[in-house]
Amino acid sequence: MTGGPLMNLSHLRYFVKLAQIKHYTKTAELLCITQPSLSHAISQLEKELGVVLFEKGPRGTELTSFGKQFFASVNSSLNILDNGIETIKNGARGNGIIRIGCLRTLGVHYVPELAAAFKNVHPNRDIQFTFHVDLTNSLLKSLAESAFDLVFASRPMVMSQFEATAVSKQELVLIVPNDHPLAKKYIVDLRDTLDYPYIFFDKTSGLRPIVAHMFAEIGANPKIAYEVSEDQVIAGLVAQNFGIAVVPFMDMLLQLDVKILPIAYPSYERKFYMISNKNQYVPPVVQEFKNFVLDKVRNT
Repeated sequence: MTGGPLMNLSHLRYFVKLAQIKHYTKTAELLCITQPSLSHAISQLEKELGVVLFEKGPRGTELTSFGKQFFASVNSSLNILDNGIETIKNGARGNGIIRIGCLRTLGVHYVPELAAAFKNVHPNRDIQFTFHVDLTNSLLKSLAESAFDLVFASRPMVMSQFEATAVSKQELVLIVPNDHPLAKKYIVDLRDTLDYPYIFFDKTSGLRPIVAHMFAEIGANPKIAYEVSEDQVIAGLVAQNFGIAVVPFMDMLLQLDVKILPIAYPSYERKFYMISNKNQYVPPVVQEFKNFVLDKVRNT
């Protein structure tokens, strides 16, 4: 089985330039080739296509109707090709776009600060970021489909496709309404909370297994009244007396009508990870950013 004609790329560029200049001698000079070489290239194209591409007109060398059709296709294709080549070259020079997915809690300060610091280190390079906020499971699904270069989230339950490095941590605390009986305490043991209804992370949240493990450590199950995916929504429900909850400490908790209680037992720090897809090509600029983040972690 044979494909279409394999046309000479240089000949196609000569054709486009001649169509724009409309003069053989001037076009040859601009291309730094001889006029006979240009004429030969056009003749070869016409021979391969089986049509005449140029004709003499009142204003010089003009495209025929076939030539106009061919020009539209070739010019567009060469532009796409040239843009692709420039994109690759930019990437090789350390420029380009870094596509980030992250948890909402990391998208407020941590990830934007990392991105800004990286750009400040390279002020003369064209480095852009895109940011997308979602839950861990959704972020990992998109990473597996190569929609992101890096994800900042909870550790994947299944690691076969991913590489994950701990880069940050967050203390888990108990929050209760300000008028709740537990609000009189300054520190709490989870065993003292079992009589009260909980607002729990739902099964889509990366925090669900972490908090569930804490209750497994004390050999008990919480009374789950509501299940919600996002920690900020859980905090809002606690403030309105829908229940109590174990959540990561967030600055926004200080603005709500809740009492924040450190957990004496079992204590737990939530870790956040920088996650990449092992099966995905890593552009130079993304690798540099990964190394930049890892250096910051080592020096912290």
